[in-house]
Order: sequence, then C-alpha cells, then structure tokens
Amino acid sequence: MEFTTPELIAVCLIFVWSGFVRSGLGFGGAALSLPLLFLVANEPLFFLPIIALHLLFFTFITAGRRLNHVHWPFIRNSMRWIIIPKLAGVIGLLSLPATWMVFIIYSITIFYAIQWILKKTFTSESDWADRILLAVGGYFSGVSLVGAPVIVAVAVRQIPPASYRDTLFVLWFMLVMIKMLAFVVTGIDLQWQWAGLLLLPTALGHFIGLRMHDYLVHRKPEKMRQVLGAGLLATSGLGLYQLYI
Repeated sequence: MEFTTPELIAVCLIFVWSGFVRSGLGFGGAALSLPLLFLVANEPLFFLPIIALHLLFFTFITAGRRLNHVHWPFIRNSMRWIIIPKLAGVIGLLSLPATWMVFIIYSITIFYAIQWILKKTFTSESDWADRILLAVGGYFSGVSLVGAPVIVAVAVRQIPPASYRDTLFVLWFMLVMIKMLAFVVTGIDLQWQWAGLLLLPTALGHFIGLRMHDYLVHRKPEKMRQVLGAGLLATSGLGLYQLYI
C-alpha cells in the first residue's frame, strides 16, 4: 500500500482513535475504526492484520498482569458457542471479494450505529438467547473483528464489573489468535512493517484511553454511544455511497 501524505496522517489519527476506544471502552477498537479506514482505502486484508496485531500486543500488556481479575468461567462457557461460527467467519473473510467484505463491515456497523442512536442495546434474558448472541458475535468477529458489541451484550450480564474489561481483553486475545493463525496458514501478509510504524499512534490512544476508562464507562455511557452511533452512521453511509458510485 502507498499513501499520500494526507492519507497517511488520516490513517495515523484513526489508529490513535482505535487505541483510545479499545482501552477506554474495553471493546470497539476495530468496529469504530474500520469504517474510517475504509474511507482511505477499501482493503480489509490490509488493515485487519494490523489491527489484530495491535490488539494482541495491547491486550497482552494490559490484561497479562491482571489474569487474576479474569472471570474464567465466562471465557470457558462463551468459547464453546463462539468457536465454530468464528471459524466460519474467518473462512468467509478469506474467500469473499474485498468489496463484499467492505459492504458487510459497513452494514454491520450501520446496524450497531442505529442501535446506539436509538438507545437500544442487545440484551439477553435466557441461556439460549446468550448462546445465539455469542454465535452471531463469533461469526461477525471472524469475518471482520466487529463482533464485540454482540458478545458484550452477554458479557455485561455474566461478568462482575471488576472483571469486565480484563475478561473481555483475554477473550479478544484468544479470538484474534485464531484469525492470525488462519492468516499465517493461508499466506496472508501480516503487514508487520505497517503494524510497527502505526504502533506509536495506537499506543498514544491506548494510554489516553486507560486514563479515561472510568469516566467513559460510568459517566453517561448512553449519551456517548449516541454520539458515536451518529458518527458511525454518517461514516458508513458515506463509505457505502463511495463504494457503489
């Protein structure tokens, strides 16, 4: 990939945003950055390995020293329902044309955005509802790394608040490792050089997010999600328009 100077600046700023969201909210680093990145270049298999490598690195350094805070029963129970749809999603990512993948990611993002704008969130009231949401989230995670909001709908009901972020970080680490192994096996370029170059802006966002975590989570999260949803809806709508004009 070759970027103009304005495009490279935009990519760096988006990766600052990605790191900030991931550490600030505990999820959403991919879901809230991929639509913006696709406005720069519609290349899922270029950006996804970079985001995946960053996620592995930052979740390891954040949660790796806090494994005693992880709610392991949720990890074990959720993976039973996530793993098969996850693998199916990875196969779809590797086999579908790039434009299809961009369309799918924009469509999923628009769905999330509308939910947030309307202050509607995924909820589950039964074990079977939990399992369906985990399976759907696993597929979305496999196909694009944007399955977190669906999985979070189950996690918020089952994970103690003190263990919430660290447990999700460990789960994201495991799910991304599956995707990275698939990339390696199929010969997808992992974009090590770009991941290294973009590590600094992502780290900047990550450490800002760590300091803003309590404020973002506990101070009017519904209002924050409405604003994010409006931005995502506009961005994804513009992206779809550019994709098909």
